[in-house]
Amino acid sequence: MQTEKLPRARVEKDEYSRSDAMKVMPLPPAEPLRSYALQLKDALSKEDKKAILAASKLLLNELADAHKVKRPTVKILSVRPQEVTDEWVYQTFGDYDTGTSVIRLWMRTAVQKKTSSYGTFLSTLVHEFCHHMDVVSLEFPNTFHTRGFFERVAELYHHVQDTPVKEIVWQSHSDGTYAVNWASTMRNSRPIAQSNSRV
Repeated sequence: MQTEKLPRARVEKDEYSRSDAMKVMPLPPAEPLRSYALQLKDALSKEDKKAILAASKLLLNELADAHKVKRPTVKILSVRPQEVTDEWVYQTFGDYDTGTSVIRLWMRTAVQKKTSSYGTFLSTLVHEFCHHMDVVSLEFPNTFHTRGFFERVAELYHHVQDTPVKEIVWQSHSDGTYAVNWASTMRNSRPIAQSNSRV
């Protein structure tokens, strides 16, 4: 995970800074979210596209209703788009349309066309929902990938999974962006308490 560069325009810079500073978000009750997540896990294991869509809708609708925001539309697509250059390979796991509130999730890997792992798929779903929250609730129309954004995604993901949240260790780059130092995050960080606030 790597953050975007700080924009130059004042309004966008202000949005970016506010998003970067917001590390936590109110968390909805664990149930029925965790039960819906298990339905999603089962659907993925069976490679059942209709069941994957149904479980994804249940999860996203529950999250939206708990936060009292508009429900996003979700579409399940097949093989992830992939772009290859001489320097890098980029795959699209999911995306969010800020104008239509449509979340698209790809269920198969780009090369081997295998069904995505449960953890990867759920992480993508939560990531795209947090983009939705940025736009419809937090008044972050550009929904930048900031450190705060990624930390909010991690908090919600681990809440749904019922797994401990670890403190993310960030490494700064010369261009002003940050990337997760995974080795240090996994080795040195201790589980941190999740937000006590509930929606």
